[in-house]
Amino acid sequence: MPGPEHGSSAAGALLRACRPRQWAKNVLVLAAPAAAGMIFHPRIAAEVLGAFVVMSMVSSSTYLVNDVRDVEKDRRHPRKRFRPIAAGELQVRTALIWACILAVAGIAAGALIAPALGLVALAYLVLTAAYTAWLKNVAVVDIAVIAAGFVLRALAGAAATDIHLSGWFVLVTAFGAIFLVVGKRFAELKRDGQGASVRATLGVYSLEGLWYALAGSALLTFLSYFGWAVTRVQHRPVFILSAVPLGLWLAMYTNLVHNGHGEAPEDIVLGHRTLILLGAAWALICGAGIYVGI
Repeated sequence: MPGPEHGSSAAGALLRACRPRQWAKNVLVLAAPAAAGMIFHPRIAAEVLGAFVVMSMVSSSTYLVNDVRDVEKDRRHPRKRFRPIAAGELQVRTALIWACILAVAGIAAGALIAPALGLVALAYLVLTAAYTAWLKNVAVVDIAVIAAGFVLRALAGAAATDIHLSGWFVLVTAFGAIFLVVGKRFAELKRDGQGASVRATLGVYSLEGLWYALAGSALLTFLSYFGWAVTRVQHRPVFILSAVPLGLWLAMYTNLVHNGHGEAPEDIVLGHRTLILLGAAWALICGAGIYVGI
């Protein structure tokens, strides 16, 4: 493997190992304050930004630890072998040192913003540590744990701002996360069986079972969102209308997974034009109901 790190190349490798594209998942900290119509309040906005930074720090810490643990498996994977640690661009010792720094700093920063946020950050680290050490090799549980991580992201925003997170939104987040993770597993298993050599649980799953789970989680995500929409006392028709682009988004994503995509959900969500347009339509309609009141 390549030799010692030096200069800006090491800094670049470290940044890539922290997976900044994955930070997009942490926009879930917006859920509670955005749904409450308070996201533009200066104090709330600052607390949400702080929660985003905290969750990005602790999540990057877990990515570094995960990549250290899986370095040999990643080197046999057609895509993951280019990750900085697997490629030898970032030394294991450096990665572990920065993982500790990011974990401690993230929890401390969270506690300074709000004690509850510090606890959420700690819970996220404990959950992901258990996932990396053991639970990632337990079929079904591995999907549930990742979904729980998404729920914790949403709870982080609520904890930072002391705003109640609707039970319906928790369900939407959980089922939506399950939908994305099942799609990822489906794509991995469908990819000529190569994924089974680098992810132990794939040997337990079947394409048929994952397909039913994908369709079921998509339906539950939609029904949970619709349940939230109909419980909105004011401007209910607008919120019900916002379920249309969401339903189309879920259907489009499901079709993409069926056609062999979905192994890297962030690439599809951030790179597929139709999904971006449907997401923007949902945000505009839902935002109009919350902030404009039409």
